[in-house]
Amino acid sequence: MSEKKLTSKLKAHVFICTNTRPAGHERGCCQSKGSEDLLIKLKKRAAARGVLTDIRIQKAGCLDVCENGPAMVVYPEGVWYGPVKETDLDEIIESHLIAGAAVKRLMIPDKM
Repeated sequence: MSEKKLTSKLKAHVFICTNTRPAGHERGCCQSKGSEDLLIKLKKRAAARGVLTDIRIQKAGCLDVCENGPAMVVYPEGVWYGPVKETDLDEIIESHLIAGAAVKRLMIPDKM
């Protein structure tokens, strides 16, 4: 089997927390706040804008900020967003993923 050279030409890598905690957990969980649906919608909207060749969007296990969820983090900058709503997705795509400017109003304060 031939070896593949691992190189990344990605502009950004987005991880969306889809962690599940038991019902009634004091910190809540991103999955119960709709993160799976946000993941699907973000991927569809990013695809419609033609940016998925430069950006990877995927689910993640616990990002340890579920009380701020649904939460996501964008690398390489390490910008943390939450709570993210469906109405925020286009702004994240246009401002951050395309233009490179973080959406400050959505940033998790203790992660800034």
